[in-house]
Amino acid sequence: MSVIVQKYGGSSVSTPEKILKVAARVLEARAAGHRVVVVVSAMGNTTNDLLELARRVSPSPERRELDMLLTVGERISMSLLSMAIQDLGASAVSFTGSQSGIITTDDHTNARILKVRPHRIEAALEAGKVVIVAGFQGVSERLEITSLGRGGSDTTAVALAAALGADYAEICSDVDGVYSADPRVVPSARRVEHLSYEEMQTLADSGAKVLNAEAVEWARRNGVEVVCAATEGALRVGTRVSAPADAPRAHRHERASGVTHHPGLLYVHGHGAPPEGLWEALARFGVVDAEVTCGGPLAGADAGEGRWACWVPTQNLHPPAPFIEAARAAGGQVWPEPWTRVTVVGRGLLGGGEGSPLARAAAVVRALGIPYHGPEVSAAHLRWAVPAASAPALVRALHEALITPHA
Repeated sequence: MSVIVQKYGGSSVSTPEKILKVAARVLEARAAGHRVVVVVSAMGNTTNDLLELARRVSPSPERRELDMLLTVGERISMSLLSMAIQDLGASAVSFTGSQSGIITTDDHTNARILKVRPHRIEAALEAGKVVIVAGFQGVSERLEITSLGRGGSDTTAVALAAALGADYAEICSDVDGVYSADPRVVPSARRVEHLSYEEMQTLADSGAKVLNAEAVEWARRNGVEVVCAATEGALRVGTRVSAPADAPRAHRHERASGVTHHPGLLYVHGHGAPPEGLWEALARFGVVDAEVTCGGPLAGADAGEGRWACWVPTQNLHPPAPFIEAARAAGGQVWPEPWTRVTVVGRGLLGGGEGSPLARAAAVVRALGIPYHGPEVSAAHLRWAVPAASAPALVRALHEALITPHA
């Protein structure tokens, strides 16, 4: 009997009524002949509520204790879902991340999975049980409880799928797949039927929230097919993420497949080489995914050689003001307004001469007449950073120029 791993996000299990619907969907998969492992996130806004609770007690909570607190949310979801499945007549058991054999680094609040030893899960599946696993968490080799950071439940699901040799991992949420742009920004955006691992990873790194970037990397390394689907939809209907050779023929030609945006970036910049104090500030505030570039001009604002720029996601900073103060003390200038990265993702974006996606995209950016940093270019992505207020217009214009004609 084949194994599938399903992951349900916080909005899918936000109420008891929704948990009951998830339980019924899980049993549909079981009735279709699968052994099922389910990974769950915390209910609704539980994680944010716990963070707020911690800050009411301590302005700067110690990270180990934060992990002890935040991992409670997923344990609530897993036990409730297990109860619901049992009441529907099936045998189920819930496991925490540590009980599931998810071994991580020691980096509290942002750990990475090192390996998975799913012995208890395998034994439970062999006994005919549905297994419910708390996402977003694991245990280090020093037996410290750790959390995997935002979106970590996706990584839990894909890592378990790889360790169990599952047929596929299904990531279930309120949307029925990955769209060519955020439909809230581009109403004409369409659902993409298939994406390669590389395209999905670039989309995830660039702000698409349907699937976590580290989960995609796990899938790519282990050849795990991932399906992004709607919680209330049919099994395996959504966007498939797999190797390019598996793509339908109609989607193999070279063109843009999506435009995404990553809001909430601080733009810190200066002359010469990045100062040593910048690295100290990044480390002190626990920033692990900032990007530093050198020599890149900013159109319309103090362009020139011998410059550096640092892009820092504000989601890393709670709040950002102390980091801004430290960056300025280190010799950096901080742009007063937030920025957004806008990224075009696809294949062969540099080919085609004057009619290439790069040439058309560059013309769109220039025509809008807004400040920008970039472009950062490759055959698989084109990226600009623009002031946050200008990002929606740029996303719509790039989608209209590069994707809508091929829809």
